[in-house]
Amino acid sequence: MRSLTIGKNDADQRLDKFLTKNLPNLPQSLLYKYIRKKRIKVNGRRAEISTRLQEGDVLDLYINDEFFEPTEPVYDFLHAGTALSVLYEDEDLLVLDKPVGLLSHPDDREYIDTLIGRVKRYLYEKGEYDPAAEQSFTPALVNRIDRNTGGIVLAAKNAEALRILNQKMKDREIHKYYLCVVHGTPEPAEGTLEGYLRKDEQKNRVFVSKEPSPGARTIRTKYKVLRSEQGMSLVEVELLTGRTHQIRAHFASIGCPLVGDGKYGNNQNNRRQGGRRKQFLYSYKTVFDFTTDAGPLEALNGKVFEAPHVWFAEQFPDYQL
Repeated sequence: MRSLTIGKNDADQRLDKFLTKNLPNLPQSLLYKYIRKKRIKVNGRRAEISTRLQEGDVLDLYINDEFFEPTEPVYDFLHAGTALSVLYEDEDLLVLDKPVGLLSHPDDREYIDTLIGRVKRYLYEKGEYDPAAEQSFTPALVNRIDRNTGGIVLAAKNAEALRILNQKMKDREIHKYYLCVVHGTPEPAEGTLEGYLRKDEQKNRVFVSKEPSPGARTIRTKYKVLRSEQGMSLVEVELLTGRTHQIRAHFASIGCPLVGDGKYGNNQNNRRQGGRRKQFLYSYKTVFDFTTDAGPLEALNGKVFEAPHVWFAEQFPDYQL
């Protein structure tokens, strides 16, 4: 018999999910059988598959030693890059400025050098993250942005911070602002675009319509034209919903696609603007505006973080960020 004590970062997980992560050698069928047969107990008592674990709970595991055999740790994130632009850091989170061209998370083409990989390496080398000491938690991104979009991304260092930040994001107590350059000038100069977005997973493309349709989700995009010149407009955008490619597809749907956007934009117009090959879009500002208790993150309330440099802002020299 072996015992495990649930730590802070492992709290509020289902029993079966926790054990699946911690005992990868134990077949799923045996896991459920052992729970039913009381060979896995919580605080000395029978537990259910769906039991929510709390900090300080003790798991007694009457399981053969073979299922505890350690596997040699291989930390792929140690091969990730080391460049990381940190705008703010405390014991709970990182506020990062992601460069254009870097993936937020791994995909089928790039697994190692991603923003989350760099975060894990950074924290590991600082001595703040030790995978061997954690039973299930890993540092995680609270939000993500596309590879070809740069800007502010939040990363949680612990499970409590991740839970709080995810809830604050869901409750719209964290506001995300983007700068973009579009062809033409949206009318009116300030407003909120509304519509429905449907995603085609196979094509990795979304479609926006004014009317609801099966599988489509509501989207709302608040915007303000800051300056217009030479057939282009610098626009500030606040996402009221956060869907895949929302800003790009929404502005394209009103005839004002982003400059440099080859997927939703107009390549002929992009060539007229000097053959731009990357979209003019940047997540430049994040505002913490908590209206409910944030626990250990309360000190963040009212803070505003801005990216120090938006690469396309020089296109509008008279506008000051």
